[in-house]
Amino acid sequence: MRGLDGKRVVVTGGTSGIGEATSRRFLEEGARVVALAVGEEEVATAPQRLPGLAAALRCDVADETAVAAAFAGVDDVLGGVDVLVANAGISIRKPFLEIEEADWRRVLDVNLTGVFHCAQQAARRMVAGDGGAILMTASTNGLTGHENYADYNASKAGVILLARTMALELAPTVRVNAVCPGYVLTPMQKAEYTAEMLAEVDASIPLGRHAKPEELAALYAFLASDEGAYFTGAVISMDGGETA
Repeated sequence: MRGLDGKRVVVTGGTSGIGEATSRRFLEEGARVVALAVGEEEVATAPQRLPGLAAALRCDVADETAVAAAFAGVDDVLGGVDVLVANAGISIRKPFLEIEEADWRRVLDVNLTGVFHCAQQAARRMVAGDGGAILMTASTNGLTGHENYADYNASKAGVILLARTMALELAPTVRVNAVCPGYVLTPMQKAEYTAEMLAEVDASIPLGRHAKPEELAALYAFLASDEGAYFTGAVISMDGGETA
């Protein structure tokens, strides 16, 4: 992709699943990458799995103070931010009537408030500097109802409107887009679904399979590059035809 060489990139949830694939893709494009993640072991082992990573920093994106400290660390390592991929997220699979308030709050705190914290930190730096691109991982769950994920669905719908609002307020200095993956074969997905459930989902998707994390990573690289320079305020589904 044109225009990514030397770019300063932050990927939240950047040491596993879609985030790890995205960190790897930006490294391959010649970018300087800092990955933020909450898991101690994930962070400790990230440099071995992602050669060339500028840093892996522990950060709970739901914690405003922790996010501010992490971005101060990013300043020390990279000297600023050109691209943010706000990807960190969690899900708790429960029927609506069984969702506990603690579950609801944690999912919303990570998936929506966490995106807000990171996007605000990045955007302040971009507005004060030479601009940049903010990309958010939303979901097809934010576009249509999915049973047993009421809290997750609500959080991702919020991400979509946050991205669109930021795109209006921050243009033309900062571009903001939301990506809506469908089913992606990540560790989080494998942990929640049995083999039979995965097969049933595959049968319902027109392309007949889950997405690969690397396919989402390629989309993020394109949107952040000079080739994606006319995208802002976009909500892009990458779902193998699921929502069609």
